Amino acid sequence: MKLTILGCYAATPRTITNPTSQLLEIRNRMFLIDCGEGTQVQLRKNKIKFSKINHIFISHLHGDHFFGLVGLVSTFMLLNRANDLHIYGPKGIKEVILLQLRLSNSWTNFGLYFHELESKISEVIFEDEKVIVKTIPLKHRVYTNGFLFQEKIGDRKLNIDAIKKLEIEACYYQKIKNGKNITLNDGSIVDNVLVTFDPIPVKSYAFCSDTAYDETIVSTIRNADILYHESTFLESEHHLSEKTMHCTAIEAATIALKANVKQLILGHYSTRYESITHFREEAETVFPNVLLADDGVCFDF
Repeated sequence: MKLTILGCYAATPRTITNPTSQLLEIRNRMFLIDCGEGTQVQLRKNKIKFSKINHIFISHLHGDHFFGLVGLVSTFMLLNRANDLHIYGPKGIKEVILLQLRLSNSWTNFGLYFHELESKISEVIFEDEKVIVKTIPLKHRVYTNGFLFQEKIGDRKLNIDAIKKLEIEACYYQKIKNGKNITLNDGSIVDNVLVTFDPIPVKSYAFCSDTAYDETIVSTIRNADILYHESTFLESEHHLSEKTMHCTAIEAATIALKANVKQLILGHYSTRYESITHFREEAETVFPNVLLADDGVCFDF
C-alpha cells in the first residue's frame, strides 16, 4: 500500500502548498481521492500515469476538494483516453461536471460514469476481487463522506518444500491456495495448514477530511491500519474549529486513539501557521504514532 500526498492544505492554493488530493495505490489499483486545484500538475510532478487512474472519490463539493476535477477530465479527453472513468461523490457532482463539459463543448471520448452518494450511513460503493471501499459519513457544513479502503484476504501461500515431499501434482496448487485439503493417491488426507502458509496480512486505509469532531465514525474505522484525519487547527484556534466544523490536531488524535488505529496521518492544515510540526507535537500528547502529510510526500506501508 502506497499513499502519495498531492495536496493537504485547507482552503486556497498557494505557490508552496496545494489543496486536498491524494493517490492511494493498493493491490495494483490506483484510487484518486479528492481533486483540488492543481491536482493534475501534482500528478505529473510525481510521475503518476493518468491512464492508471480509473476511479476518483470526491468527499464533498467544497472547491478545495473538487475544483480540479473538470480540468483533469478534460485532460484525459485531450490525451485520447480509452478506459472508462468512474467518479464517486455527493449528489450534484454529475450535474456540475457535465454542465462545464457541455458549455465548453468538451464531451469525453471515453465512458464517464458518476456514482452519486446520498446515504448518511456507511455503505459499500466499490468492490472487486481484491479491494472493497466503504463510505465514512462525516460531519461538515455540507454533505460529506470519508472513504475506507480495505484489502481482501488473498490466497494462502504454498509451502513448496512440503508439497514436493508429498509429491502433490501442480494441478492441485490453486485448490491448495484456496484453503482446501488434499487427498493423496493412497487415500490419506493432507490438512491444508501442513502445505501452506498464512496469506499476506491485509491492510486498510481510512480517509477522513473534512469533518467536525465526531465519535460516531469510530465504529466504521476501528482497527484501521492507517487513518488520515483532518487537523485544520491547533488548540489555540479551537474556537474556529467549532465554527467551521473542522478538527484540531488533538481531536484527530483522540479519534485515532478511540478507534485503535495503528498509524495516524495529519493533514488539511490551515495556512495561517508557519510550521506544521506543531500539529504532530500536539497530537502526540494523545496518540503516539503520528505522521505529517505534506505535498509530495509518499508513505509506503
